[in-house]
Amino acid sequence: MSSTSSVVQRFFVLADHGQFFLQDLDAHGIWMRAHGTDPALVPAGWTQEADQIHRIGIEPHSIALGTARSDVVEAMVCVHLTAPVADLEDAEHVVEADLGLPNGDLAVYGPADDVGTERRIQVGPGRYRTRVSYLPADAPEAGSNDAEPGEHFLYRIEMWPAGEPTGLVVVKQGPSPWAG
Repeated sequence: MSSTSSVVQRFFVLADHGQFFLQDLDAHGIWMRAHGTDPALVPAGWTQEADQIHRIGIEPHSIALGTARSDVVEAMVCVHLTAPVADLEDAEHVVEADLGLPNGDLAVYGPADDVGTERRIQVGPGRYRTRVSYLPADAPEAGSNDAEPGEHFLYRIEMWPAGEPTGLVVVKQGPSPWAG
């Protein structure tokens, strides 16, 4: 772990329906109870642009990461004290967005995960700039289904405290169309 990192966790998550989530579960749940029945809202923030260009869907207190496979995928979460340098050489696609974590409790989970089985990382309350890098992986993830189509990636999520809100930015655009 570098001197600028306070937390690094690597794990496997079932990206059912080609996605998994980063959320403040309590804050997102409150928002969903207040706004989730709005017919104008796109589920998990998956607009056409999010699906084909950004590869992430955004809702308050939530980022849905689109994956190249509906399968077990490898994710690495790195929570830094300050903004790290972006690794653009090794990544196929890089996108940044803000994630509000008012409770300071980051949950990482897939749509098929049972309640209470999500991975939780205590990061402290606040807004975090979140960079998602899609890093090609040579080997399949442990427990993945060889018959499932799509490329293997390591989904590296780097987060650091952010001051003022900043919009979504595609730092490096991957090929289009892609697995989504």
